[in-house]
Amino acid sequence: MARHLYSCPLRWSDMDAFGHVNNVVFLRYLEEARIDFMFRLAPGDGSPSFSGGSVVARHEIDYLRPLVHRHEPVAIESWVTKIGAASLTIAYEIKDPDVTYVRASTVVVPFDLASQRPRRISEEERRFLQEYVDDGMTSSA
Repeated sequence: MARHLYSCPLRWSDMDAFGHVNNVVFLRYLEEARIDFMFRLAPGDGSPSFSGGSVVARHEIDYLRPLVHRHEPVAIESWVTKIGAASLTIAYEIKDPDVTYVRASTVVVPFDLASQRPRRISEEERRFLQEYVDDGMTSSA
């Protein structure tokens, strides 16, 4: 199983009053990693894959340890745990080599902006996503 790796910078404004990264900010970090995964790494130059838009249908997040602000970025690993006909689930870990701060998942629905409706996952998108499916999970059509 391949995992997408994203190096996420921490910002001074990410901190709460206790000097930790605020819980809401972690959702922004997940968004940055997800966009980097789905759009920058979309298959093929000029491919329409993932370009029409997507919406978040669900987030789940487990805060395991506080992350204190520092100048070094934090790593975000992302992978796919489920591919459905018109949705996919992305799992994440926000971590350093020796500690995991957050485990999370997001259900993403591809969206047709012109018709303002959800759409099915294309075969090209499915092939791309399949490379990142967790070994313990099976995708469904």
